[in-house]
Amino acid sequence: METYVLDTWYPLTWSRNVGRQLSAHRIVERDVVLYRTEAGAAVAMEDACPHRLLPLSMGKLKGDAIECGYHGLTFDCSGRCTRVPGQDMIPGNAVVTTYPVQENMGLVWIWMGDPSRAGSVPVFDLPQYHDPAWSAVEGDALRIEANYLNLADNLCDPAHVSFVHLSTLGNAASEDIPVHHEELDGRIVTWRWIIDAPAIPLFAKYGNFSGNVDRWHYYHYHAPSIAIIDFGSAATGTGAPEGRRDNCMQIYACHFMTPVDRNTSIDHWLHVKNFTADADTNAALSADFRVAFAEDKAILEAIERNEKRFAERKTIKIAIDAAPRRMRRMVDRMIEGAPTGG
Repeated sequence: METYVLDTWYPLTWSRNVGRQLSAHRIVERDVVLYRTEAGAAVAMEDACPHRLLPLSMGKLKGDAIECGYHGLTFDCSGRCTRVPGQDMIPGNAVVTTYPVQENMGLVWIWMGDPSRAGSVPVFDLPQYHDPAWSAVEGDALRIEANYLNLADNLCDPAHVSFVHLSTLGNAASEDIPVHHEELDGRIVTWRWIIDAPAIPLFAKYGNFSGNVDRWHYYHYHAPSIAIIDFGSAATGTGAPEGRRDNCMQIYACHFMTPVDRNTSIDHWLHVKNFTADADTNAALSADFRVAFAEDKAILEAIERNEKRFAERKTIKIAIDAAPRRMRRMVDRMIEGAPTGG
């Protein structure tokens, strides 16, 4: 089994998908049942009845409690058994593990580690998501048949856009521009600037640039499973590299990764931009992002297959691998410094 950072908030699913139905989810190789109480609070618990281990997601809600679909044992929101049909005595060990959950940025976040520590760690937040001067659009939950750290490699890597995303997020102007990186507290930032070059297709389409631009990519990786990509463009010579961003097009592409198991991850993505748009434009922009992220999915799944095929082969390292290597060491340190599981 894989080992994971457990004392952290992971994205589990979109809040929009959680209601008064039992839904099954898998994260860090554990099965979870999720639902909302009548008051609207999200509840997550282990998806197994302690009697015969039937998934509780195969049962049904009775008020705010789950009734097991096999023998009717009933468990309240705390995981405590409140009813065993046919007997008055309830075994003391008839308890289901529950997990702390919070909701933010349109997602349900779950804490799989020590519950006593959950309250001391804030759920990730991007201030622009809540800023009325910006607009946020939820995307999809893209299932990728690859380890989540391979996905994180991709999200610490501005260089690949020059070759993988030529119809959306990149162009040849950036091919030979060096990539820089910096390790901060729990975060790795990877970036580069492309000065006086044509706009990438996405910004040429939505930004109405009449000439060349100065553009940037800043990849902010928050260990172990969050990547925020700040990218934008401004007309060349208007001061963007020096910090002037009052006349630019800027987007945060937010990737919230769910490690399902060793070979599977889910990328919950959304975009936050410094301009408002009508529903058709937002839909078109999301469609362009789907094209780009489908390209990433194809690349990552092909790599995953070949990693299994050539399990004994050592790959070469080049300069652009520096940030992904540091990312993996950061996750390893988090695992070594806290309980691991999976």
